[in-house]
Amino acid sequence: MVANLSTNDIRQILKDSKSIAVIGISDREGRASRYVSEYMQKLGYTIYPVNPRLEEWNGLKAYDSVLDVPGPIDIVHVFRRSRDVLPVAGDVAKSGAKVMWLQQGIVNDEAAGIVSEAGISVIMDSCIMAEHRSMVLGF
Repeated sequence: MVANLSTNDIRQILKDSKSIAVIGISDREGRASRYVSEYMQKLGYTIYPVNPRLEEWNGLKAYDSVLDVPGPIDIVHVFRRSRDVLPVAGDVAKSGAKVMWLQQGIVNDEAAGIVSEAGISVIMDSCIMAEHRSMVLGF
């Protein structure tokens, strides 16, 4: 099992990161992938929507795969069921990202192992929005 990073490491990732590729982003109201991504975007993070079912998200071009994203990726934020993370782990490992972040409720140790072996840090079962509010904004 891959252990989550320390609080200090997560805080530093959130402070240093500029871009987030969001796998499984949705354009439907009330979906966590939408409002969490909108929150991060409002804070100045560049969002790269990754969903083969979308042409665009909030006016941004949507990509079929994380490997199609044209810019550098700091964080790959995954909003997929735990069982659906393994199929994207190989692409994440090849993406050059610094971190794979699995949203709260999502855990896949096998996928985390693949990504970790590629030198990418892994955070599982954690809400990036809640962590940012707590660790960076202090509330």
